Order: sequence, then structure tokens, then C-alpha cells
Amino acid sequence: MDLDLKNKVIMVAAASKGMGRAIALQCAYEGAKVSIASRTQEDISETADFIRKETGAEVLANYFDASNGDSINAWTQNTLDEFGRIDGLLVNAGGPPPGFFEDFDDRHWQEAFDLTLMSAVRMVRAVLPTMKQQGGGSILTITSSSVKEPIDVLLLSNVMRSGVTSLMKSLSQQYAADNVRFNNIIPGLIDTDRLTALDSNAAEKLGVTREERRAQVEATIPAKRYGRPEEFANAATFLLSDAASYITGASLQVDGGKIKTVW
Repeated sequence: MDLDLKNKVIMVAAASKGMGRAIALQCAYEGAKVSIASRTQEDISETADFIRKETGAEVLANYFDASNGDSINAWTQNTLDEFGRIDGLLVNAGGPPPGFFEDFDDRHWQEAFDLTLMSAVRMVRAVLPTMKQQGGGSILTITSSSVKEPIDVLLLSNVMRSGVTSLMKSLSQQYAADNVRFNNIIPGLIDTDRLTALDSNAAEKLGVTREERRAQVEATIPAKRYGRPEEFANAATFLLSDAASYITGASLQVDGGKIKTVW
């Protein structure tokens, strides 16, 4: 299948590692020009060099803070100055800290609101005028399985990421006639450095090896394994591309069958 991404411009947030990096790399393999951003300049520059060497694509590396509107606007303007258009945006930001209701005060709620929900609002706001003017575009958010099945210890994420999902659904209705699409992608357990760290922490608390902990978790997944970053990236790249031109307002789970809910 031709995803029709050649010479398209895709912005990827939080792209220095993990799923964001994998998506930026896959878009570049498909011929896109990628504008990647992270809050660590050294890491995002290294990622840009890696993607250029692997794919030969044009890559623009940017520093940005997902919780800061001015930073998001600067990234967007840098992208327009360099490439002249924006065809796709991956909304991605680190999640709020874990904890239960009594663990959080107003400051924690406000920080989670700015990092997770308002970062999505601000990124969309930054690129939407350009997409409307040029006749279309695709905006995709990475959310969480918590929007389908709330996770007890991730209360802040449950609330804020559900808000992001509702935002995308609402916008998909409002801007479909402008050919601007809004979708969500829901990762299951994807084999990234973050998941390795989580397994290591859990293993230490349980008094088992990291490999034993991983085997325990993989046994709960119908596919019996963690997902590979490139498998997640393939699905995300499809949704960002014109090959998905009639898909908007959707939430696609990429989880090896782990989420049990029907809806």
C-alpha cells in the first residue's frame, strides 16, 4: 500500500525516544519530511541525525516544552519556516505521575491538565489554521489504555487522557468538511525503554528478575508478547497518512488484544 507520504511534512512531539521516535522514523521511511521535538535538545538532535542516516529524509530537530504554549507555537513556526506546510501532527507528551485521589492537591491537577490535556489543545490550535488553509491534514494523539479501562494507580492520566479523546472526537465532527482528520491511537504494552524501566522497578519490589517479571506480564496479553515499537509506528503512520483519508474520530488500540472492553 502506498501511504502517499512522500514529501509530506509531519510534526512529531516527544520524538527523542520510545513510540514518538519510532513513528518519526517510520514516517521518514515512507518519504515524509519530519519535524521532531523534545524537551532535551541533545537527545532530539541525536534522533534527527539517526533518522537522516537511516532514511535520507529531511529532518528538523526542535526543543519544546509540551506544557508551554509559546514553546509549541515556536516549534510550529520553525516547521513552517523550514518546510512551508504541515500535513500531519502527532500529539504526544509524557504522562502525569501515578497515584490515587488522596495523593494529589490542586497543583498536581493543574500540572497534569497543562501537560496532557492543554498540550493537545495548544498543539492542535497551533497547526489547525495552516491545515485548513492548505486543504487538509491529519492530527493523531497517543493516548492510553486507561481511556478504555481506567487504571487504578493512574488517576490523573485516566481523567486527562479521556479529555483528550473527547477533544479529538469533538474536533473530528467540526472539521471533517475542512478535510482535517482527528484520531487517537492507544498503545498496549510496547517494548520501549520506559516499559523496561517499569519492569525493572516492579521486579525489584517483587523480588524477582526483570525477565521473570516480563514473563508474568506477557502471560496476561492474548498475543503473549510485548508489542514492538515499529508495529505501533506502522499503525500510527497509516492514520497520519492519506491512506486513512476516510478515518476520523476513531480510537485505534494497538495492544495484542489486551484491552477487554468492547467499545
